[in-house]
Amino acid sequence: MRLITFIHDNKEQPGVLSCCGKIVYPAAAFGLPYPTMNQLIEAITPEERRALEQAETSGVPGIPFEEVSLEAPIPIPRQDVICLGINYMAHAEESARFKSEAFGGERPYAVYFSKRVNRAVAPGGYIESHPGLVGQLDYEAELAVVIGKACRNIKPEEAREYVFGYTVLNDVSAREIQTRHNQWYFGKSLDGFTPMGPCILTADEVPYPPKLQVQSYVNGELRQDGNSSLLIFGLDHIISELSAGMTLLPGTIISTGTPAGAGMGFTPPRFLTSGDVVECRVEQVGSIINTVR
Repeated sequence: MRLITFIHDNKEQPGVLSCCGKIVYPAAAFGLPYPTMNQLIEAITPEERRALEQAETSGVPGIPFEEVSLEAPIPIPRQDVICLGINYMAHAEESARFKSEAFGGERPYAVYFSKRVNRAVAPGGYIESHPGLVGQLDYEAELAVVIGKACRNIKPEEAREYVFGYTVLNDVSAREIQTRHNQWYFGKSLDGFTPMGPCILTADEVPYPPKLQVQSYVNGELRQDGNSSLLIFGLDHIISELSAGMTLLPGTIISTGTPAGAGMGFTPPRFLTSGDVVECRVEQVGSIINTVR
């Protein structure tokens, strides 16, 4: 099932996208009283979920996709997005080549950082270049995990029970700001730095742990081409470790890291400029296309 957030008749709401991608079924059409995706994730019952899964055969009329405006599936995350840094070996190597003092060295533990999101950028929306502030604008295609229920002190073998679904996230980064500060928060959190979408693919749609191709294209050129099976720290470890010290709430977004091929990994680096079109894809989940301005 592909869950989306969309705007129709000036109303933002969650819904289901048909298998063909041409019809949208509002959750409200099935009597679900959830005005936002966060509320739906937190409170949906098994019966309500089955109703959405059967939307295409329910007889409930849908809305043609071309009549809606697609938003990020969780436009306003309830907390900062949790991100994994240096979680693909090849990306670790290219990062160290770019700036060894910032990215080099042994890391026996996962690198976590948070990403402030004022509002996630919708598919088709703009990546802000922040001229005068940012000169090394970079892209990072990532598989992001959405937590489905509150979890604390979860064992690794229990982690899969807490995964609601998956989405695509572009962890846009201002490299000179990221490496100027010892903490990456500022360089990752500027307005317009979190394109996300096009949907949440529910966890039951793919085997666990997901082994999905993660790719990015800039102006049609393939830049990144990895697979989530190559994560250094997998979902079992990530969810268990984080939940050992904090409660992960429903709707929490964890972005699992990016494969090699980011702009800083080239010699010389190939950073984004105004007008560039960036596409981030995750196999089976979909793709998001955003333009730099």
